[in-house]
Amino acid sequence: QVQLVESGGGLVQAGGSLRLSCAPSGRTVSSYAMGWFRQAPGKEREFVAAISRSGAGTYVADSVKGRFTISRDNAKNTVNLQMNSLKREDTAVYYCAADRDYRGTNYKSYDYWGQGTQVTVSS
Repeated sequence: QVQLVESGGGLVQAGGSLRLSCAPSGRTVSSYAMGWFRQAPGKEREFVAAISRSGAGTYVADSVKGRFTISRDNAKNTVNLQMNSLKREDTAVYYCAADRDYRGTNYKSYDYWGQGTQVTVSS
């Protein structure tokens, strides 16, 4: 079992920035492909971004491309999601996910999940 610990959510005005971090407790981040998903009230969980186990591949949803960046910090053992130019429609609970390999954009394909962190973007 892999425990994922997320941090960095909060309240921000539209146009602002936030940085989310996720760390696999007791495990090495480079041992997993990791990603971020989000879920707004009444909506299905949707893919945001992911990074492959090697770190060489990154994947970003069209809805956040050019605004969000996923990266991995091996020294800090974290995967980070830098979110810039935030919009009200980015408001959601953001979840960190992990698996042995990149599983695409379907949240049902990932085995390990964090508890989620709330991101609220106000106008």
